[in-house]
Amino acid sequence: MERPIDTAKVVMGVDLDNTIISYNSLLHSLAHDQGLINGNVEVVKKDVRDAVRNLPHGEIEWQKLQGLVYGPGIRDAKLMDGVMDFFQLCHRLEVPVHIISHKTVFAPFDSTNTNLRTAALEWMYSRGLFEEKKTGLTENSVSFEATRTGKLGRVVELKCTHFIDDLEETFLESCFPAGVEKILYTPSMHVSLICGATLKHSWEDIGIHIFGPDD
Repeated sequence: MERPIDTAKVVMGVDLDNTIISYNSLLHSLAHDQGLINGNVEVVKKDVRDAVRNLPHGEIEWQKLQGLVYGPGIRDAKLMDGVMDFFQLCHRLEVPVHIISHKTVFAPFDSTNTNLRTAALEWMYSRGLFEEKKTGLTENSVSFEATRTGKLGRVVELKCTHFIDDLEETFLESCFPAGVEKILYTPSMHVSLICGATLKHSWEDIGIHIFGPDD
């Protein structure tokens, strides 16, 4: 079947946290156990974040929660449904994939002082993401940047033609590179009309949008 685009010209950029790694259940359970949210908050990262941030000293509480789930708690995080199939599709089509993450080395409120980048790489190994013959990915496919500006600079450096992220803020940055297709991954069905991105609610839909049906 003829593809809708020339795959030889595609270079895929993909965010990591809440795009490849799902923290929804983990964030919700930890926040509930700590009394930061009640049972009415949906098991969705954005809803948990907004509820916690609305508390007194909520921004600090949110940063503490992030430090816990991105550090020692990451071992209980899940792989997003369908993302492995997407990587395998890219590998079959010989489309290079770069995982580009805005992630500091340490979280400011993590008492365990866990190296967040090492923890993320260990998680990726444990979930089979670096089984190169299946996914085409290796540890060298991953870039960590200390700032969002650095992350977008890496998108430019690696000549990505598409970038997939769960955060609208990424696409609203004035330095987001022109000509790179913005794909906002929104599995919770939350809809944005302000960031100029294509909204997709599943990894299967992302694959079809970019490459057409995989017949």
